[in-house]
Amino acid sequence: MRIISLLFLVLFFLTINGYTMNDSVKTVAKNANEICPLKISQGVPDAELQTIDDNTVNIKYIVNNQKAILIFYRGGWCPYCNLHLSELQKIEDQLLELGYKIIAISMDKPKNLSATLGKYNMKYELYSDHAANVSKAFGIAFTVEEEYIKKLKGFNMDIEASSGETHHILPVPSVFLVDNKGIVRFEYVNPDYKERISGKLLLEAAKIYKE
Repeated sequence: MRIISLLFLVLFFLTINGYTMNDSVKTVAKNANEICPLKISQGVPDAELQTIDDNTVNIKYIVNNQKAILIFYRGGWCPYCNLHLSELQKIEDQLLELGYKIIAISMDKPKNLSATLGKYNMKYELYSDHAANVSKAFGIAFTVEEEYIKKLKGFNMDIEASSGETHHILPVPSVFLVDNKGIVRFEYVNPDYKERISGKLLLEAAKIYKE
């Protein structure tokens, strides 16, 4: 009985500090509508991705002890993602002044990140999640249907060439705002990849959680 009570106390402590038993579970949804994203008050999960120089780094290390805005986008091949990054670039100075680190994560393999960085002259930190480790850990990964892959190729958009992988996984475009303890304080996740959070709304959210 005492062991059960102790276990309950441990689980309660983890929960109030933003952690749950599902934090380490990595899943891939069958489609964008079935994802189960990380929730507000949960902690940044333990998962690895690659830097622009193809070095492996843990997402927890990247956001360690600093407020951060994590922007998940599909890849440099996606026109909607490019438009969104362009819009958010207009508020990046204000976000930096508020003390946020801006982190953009995509399925693009490391060598393809340079093109995005050069195109927009960003002050973001760009990372490659080509193996989908972080997207899975954040609960926003889903498998793309073969029909959609063929459709993309018809527009000269090849997700296999972009990521260097054949897993056919993409993230639902998402934005997570985390505090300096790595706890999610705000998020915008929309299965409709054409709908993105506006720069104005993101800036207002960042101001609310600036402390």
